[in-house]
Amino acid sequence: MFSLFLKSLLGAAAVLLISLVSRTRYVYLAGLVPLFPTFALIAHVLVVSERSAAALRETALFGLASLLPYGLYLLTVFLLAEKLRLPWVLTSATLIWMLAAALLLWGWSSLRGPA
Repeated sequence: MFSLFLKSLLGAAAVLLISLVSRTRYVYLAGLVPLFPTFALIAHVLVVSERSAAALRETALFGLASLLPYGLYLLTVFLLAEKLRLPWVLTSATLIWMLAAALLLWGWSSLRGPA
């Protein structure tokens, strides 16, 4: 129960930091804060404690591949930010992310096989 509380505190701290940074003249840092590996650290500790170093390597490799959907999300936001209203920008970018993530999962499972 305590570890769940600790995880929620980490998430809340990230949201607070994003909120504070977005109010400064260094607004671009709000794009860096979500990339701090808070949840990756948690995932990696859990994977290696429940599985093996090989599973950790696979998790890290998939994490690298998962940057592709995120990159497409950011590219969509960048391209549409001044063309559409915010709800449409974020909806479009999220749909692109979902499609790219689904394709990534399909491709990964096709190439790597079942776990």
